[in-house]
Amino acid sequence: MDLTAIAWGYVLVEGPRTDAENNLYFTDAMGGGVYRRSPSGEIDTLVARRKMVGGLVLHRDGGFVMTGPDVVHWRDGETRMLLSKEGVASFNDCHTDEAGAVYVGSIRSDLSDLKAAKTPGECYRINVDGSTDELYGGIEVSNGIGFSPDGSTLFHVDSTAKGVITHDVDATGAVSNRRLIGRSAFERGIPDGMCVDADGNLWVAHVGGRRVVKLSPDGIELDEIAVPAKAVTSVAFGGPDMADMYIVTADNLDHPERAGTIFHTRPGVAGTPTPLAAV
Repeated sequence: MDLTAIAWGYVLVEGPRTDAENNLYFTDAMGGGVYRRSPSGEIDTLVARRKMVGGLVLHRDGGFVMTGPDVVHWRDGETRMLLSKEGVASFNDCHTDEAGAVYVGSIRSDLSDLKAAKTPGECYRINVDGSTDELYGGIEVSNGIGFSPDGSTLFHVDSTAKGVITHDVDATGAVSNRRLIGRSAFERGIPDGMCVDADGNLWVAHVGGRRVVKLSPDGIELDEIAVPAKAVTSVAFGGPDMADMYIVTADNLDHPERAGTIFHTRPGVAGTPTPLAAV
C-alpha cells in the first residue's frame, strides 16, 4: 500500500482529526503544540507549546477539545476548562459518542520508564451538560479510544496491557462485560492510537511493530499496513468520503532527518465519522 508523507519535522505526532473542509488537525505531544494542515499543505500553529496533547475532537460550536494536563475546549485562542483531576499526569486520547459527550483516558504514571510500576488511570465521560462520570479504572497506560459503528461497543487501548479493553455500552451509557482483546497482535511493541472502520474493524498504531494493524471487533488480526517508523503513534480516517487514512509517527526510517511524520494512504475501506463534541 502506497504511503505519502505530507508533513514532518515534529517530535511525536498525535491526535489526527479532519474537519468538514478536509483540514487535518494534529498535535506534537512531546515538542508541544496543536497544528492545522490545509488541503493545499499549509500548516498553521493553533496552540503553541502545550505538551502532552494526545487527543483532539472537534466541537460543534467551533474549535476543538484537547487533552494534556487537563481537558479544555479551545476556540479562537480562548480555553474553557472541562476536566481536571488531582494526581493525573496527563489525559491522553479522546473520542465522542453520538450525543457529543467526550470520552477520555487519564494517565497517572510517569511514562519516562514504561517498565516501572504503574499507577492505573481511568476512563471518564464528560457529558453534554458538563458533568463527568468515571466509567471504569484499571487502565495502566491509556491510549486510543473508539466506538463500534452502532455505538454499542467501546474500545480503549491499554498500551502496557498490550491489548484493547472492550466494553458493551447500553442505551443509558452504562458499560459492562469488560474484556481484553488483541493481545496476540502485540507480542512485541505496544498498541497506541486507533480508529474504527465502517465494517467495525479496528486499526491500531503499533509502536515497535512498524505498522498499523487491522483487528476484527473480537481482536483477531486481519491485515496490516507497513509504516517506515519504529514509533507509529496514531491513525485516523478522514477526507470527504472518510476513506483517507492518516498515520502519524515519532520517527521516519526512510528519512531520519524528518523525525515525526504524517503519512497519507487509502486503505480501501471507509472509516466511521467522529461526532462533534457538544460539551
